[in-house]
Amino acid sequence: MVTASTYHKQRFFDTPEKLTLVEDALLETLEEYGWQVQAWAVFSNHYHFVGFSPEEGSNAMRMATKLHANTSRMVNRIDGTPGRKVWHQAWDTAISFERSYMARLAYVHHNPVRHGLVQVAEMYPWCSAE
Repeated sequence: MVTASTYHKQRFFDTPEKLTLVEDALLETLEEYGWQVQAWAVFSNHYHFVGFSPEEGSNAMRMATKLHANTSRMVNRIDGTPGRKVWHQAWDTAISFERSYMARLAYVHHNPVRHGLVQVAEMYPWCSAE
């Protein structure tokens, strides 16, 4: 599982256009790096995803670095703020037990409900909950 948050938890991705920008970039970058994505959720100031890395050990931080550079440039272009720091940190967690895996999937899928954005996770457009 990988989680990343914006700088000072600022809500840089505060419109549907910007949320879609991050979601599309996330899924494209994960595919480029060979990840098998199991769940994702994108918010105005953070994202989560669960997936299987193609490598022994994870290439998650290399993938996140590229994703963050690209999405920072894109949102800064939209906002007219070139060079602004957008992302603060990303961290990954290796999941080694099935119960932990199932718990993380549920966590990611229900995160929009937890944040009070929707009453049912399936109603949140920037999440893989079905």
